[in-house]
Amino acid sequence: MSSLMKEKSKILDKTAIQKTLTRLAHEILEKNKGPEEIVIIGIMNRGAHLAKRLAKIISEIDGPQPPVGTIDITLYRDDLSVIAEQPVVHKTDLMFDIANKKVILVDDVLYTGRTVRAALTELLDFGRPQFIQLAVLIDRGFRELPIRAEYVGKNIPTSQRQVVEVRLEESDGVDEVVIMEQEQ
Repeated sequence: MSSLMKEKSKILDKTAIQKTLTRLAHEILEKNKGPEEIVIIGIMNRGAHLAKRLAKIISEIDGPQPPVGTIDITLYRDDLSVIAEQPVVHKTDLMFDIANKKVILVDDVLYTGRTVRAALTELLDFGRPQFIQLAVLIDRGFRELPIRAEYVGKNIPTSQRQVVEVRLEESDGVDEVVIMEQEQ
């Protein structure tokens, strides 16, 4: 089997991503009874971009913008020795205390749950929040750990041969979600 990937289908475009994030922002506000005590933390890279967008939308809906931070889970991964000999480590940026806060952890794609597990481990090194809720743009299934998101933009059934790519203007120059599939 060749390792070349080809685009199978586009799931979300720029407009759909914006509508999805707006819906997620409304759900977050409703479940948490407003923006008070909410902090939003994005998992590097695309989760961080989505976290900033969510915070902005929340402020447009209901007052002040919640604090936004980013975490880099590289050193918390359980497959660190497999991903690279010299992994690139980015800066974790939490310029606020998370103790007793309502943490909304944001990522682009929920897949096996291992990224979220690493993020939870890192977050707890920074303090004990009131609770942590997970918001993801895409849930593609195939969990290996008992992790679920409270806020899901879209559930996408996929096969193991497929990859869900979230492309965002901040890092990729375009807003879209596509399914890539291995060529045979």
